[in-house]
Amino acid sequence: MKLNYKKTFYVGLAFFIITIFWQTYDNIIAKIMIDKFGLNQTASGAVMALDNILALFMLPLFGALSDKSNHKRGRRTPYVVVGTVIAAFAFMGLSFMDNIQTQRINQTEIIGLYETYKDDDQRRLETFWEGLLADIETERSDKLASGAITFKAYEKYRASTYEKISSVLDDNQETELSVGNLAFLNDYYQTYLSTLAWEETAQSPLNFIVFVSVLLVALIAMSTFRSPAVSLMPDVTIKPLRSKANAIINLMGAAAGTTALILLTVLGLDGRSYVPYTLAFIIVGIIMLVVLAIFLWKVKEPKLVQEKINEDIKFGLVESEEEDHDMQALPRDKKISLILILASVFLWFMGYNAIISKVSDYVPHVLQIPSFTLPLLVANVTAIIAFIPIGILSTKIGRKKAILIGIVLLTICFGAASFVNESTGWVMYIIFGLTGIAWASINVNSYPMVVELARGSNVGKYTGYYYAFSMAAQILTPILSGVFMDYVFKTRLILFPYAAIFVAASFITMFFTKHGDSEYNEKKGLLESFDVDMD
Repeated sequence: MKLNYKKTFYVGLAFFIITIFWQTYDNIIAKIMIDKFGLNQTASGAVMALDNILALFMLPLFGALSDKSNHKRGRRTPYVVVGTVIAAFAFMGLSFMDNIQTQRINQTEIIGLYETYKDDDQRRLETFWEGLLADIETERSDKLASGAITFKAYEKYRASTYEKISSVLDDNQETELSVGNLAFLNDYYQTYLSTLAWEETAQSPLNFIVFVSVLLVALIAMSTFRSPAVSLMPDVTIKPLRSKANAIINLMGAAAGTTALILLTVLGLDGRSYVPYTLAFIIVGIIMLVVLAIFLWKVKEPKLVQEKINEDIKFGLVESEEEDHDMQALPRDKKISLILILASVFLWFMGYNAIISKVSDYVPHVLQIPSFTLPLLVANVTAIIAFIPIGILSTKIGRKKAILIGIVLLTICFGAASFVNESTGWVMYIIFGLTGIAWASINVNSYPMVVELARGSNVGKYTGYYYAFSMAAQILTPILSGVFMDYVFKTRLILFPYAAIFVAASFITMFFTKHGDSEYNEKKGLLESFDVDMD
C-alpha cells in the first residue's frame, strides 16, 4: 500500500479553496461591520455567526445529497464547482458595496478625527485627549442643534463616550496617563467612531442591506460544498492510508490560511480601518477560481473512485455492512465520557472562537498594533511546527493528558493577554505563538477522542456530534462576547478574560473524562503526526 501524494495534493485543492475564503472572511468582514457600517460588537457577532448557523444545517444536508448524486463528473465535484464559482463571484462583488461605504465614510469627519488621532505623536498627553474630547463634543452638539441626531442619541453618546473619557482625565489631572487608562480611552474613542459610521448607515441603509445579502449568497454557496469537498478524500483513498491523506489535506488548509494572512499584510490591509478592501476581495476570488480550474484539470473523480475500489479488492479491504450504533447504544461510562468530551469541545470553542472572531478589531483599536495579521501568522506557524512533537507526545502520555496541558497553556495565554496594553503590545506575538501550540495540542487530540468511541459504520455520526458542538459554540460566542463588551462590561477589554474563563472551564469537563484515549499504541510515521482537524 502506497499513498499517491500527487493525487491527494490535487484532491486537497478543494480544501485550499475553503480555507482561504474563511481566513479572509474572518479577518475582513468583522472590521467592515464595526468600522465602516458602525455595528456594535453584538450585531457584528451575529453577522459573523451566520456561516456557522448555515453550516449547522447545510453541511449534513449537502453531504447527504452528494452521497446520493450520480453525475458524470462524480458525486462531489459538481458541488465543488458550483459552490466555488458562486462564492468567488459573490465575494468579489462585496468590493462594490465596500467601496461605496468607504467613500461615504471618507466624506464625513470620521476619517479626519481618526487620522489625526493615529498620527499624533502626542496622543498620550492629557492635553491631546482634552482637545479631542472638545472636538467630539462640538461635532455632537452641532448635529443635535441641526436635528441630525436625536436628544436620546446625544445622551447615549454622553454616557458611553464623553462622561467616560472625562472621568479618566479627571482622575489623572496631576499624574501622567497610565497605559491602562489609555486602553480605556482608545476603546471609548472607537465606540464614538462606530457611532458616526452607524449614523451614515442608518441614514441610507440600502448599501448595508445589499452587502449583507451578497454576503449571505457567498456563505450559502460555501456551505453547499464543504461536506462534499471533505468527503472526496475518503472516497478516493483506501482506509489504511487515510491518515496520511488527511495530513496532506490539513496541511494544505494551513497553507491556505497562511496565504490569506500574508496577502492582507502585503496589501497593507491588516492595520487600517477606513480603506477599501477591493484588492483583497478580488485577489482571493481569483485565487479560488484558478485553484478550481487546476482541481478540475487534475481530479477526475469517477476514475479515482474506481481506482480506490480496485485497491480495496486487491488488498481485501471490502467491508461488510455493520450494525449502526448511536450514542444511546454506548455503555453508561462511555456515554458519560462522550458527553464530557463534547462539553469540553463546546467550552474551548466558546473561548477560542471569541478571540478569532474579534481579534481583527481588538488588536489595532485597543493595543494600537499596526498589523492584526502578524499575531495570527505567528499562531499559524507555531501550530504547524508543533503538530509533529505534539503527535509524538500524545502517543506517549495519552490524548487526555495532552489536551489538559493544552487547556492550561491556552488559559494562561488568554489570561496573560488580558494584561497586555499599548506599551507592551509586542508581548502579543509571544502569547499568540504559545496559543498556536496550545490550540494544536487540543485540536490534534479532541476529534480522535470522539471517534474513538464510535463503532463500525457510525464514525460519520460521531463526526456529526463533534461538529454540532463546535459549531454551536461558534454560533453563540461571537454574539455573547459582543453582549459582554456592549452591555455588561461596556468595554473591549473583557474579551480575553471572557475567553480565558471558558477555556478554563473545559479543563473541568475534560479532567473527569475516562474514555477516548487510543486503545492501541501504534507507532506513527512523521506525516501521520499532522493528522488533525484544522477547523
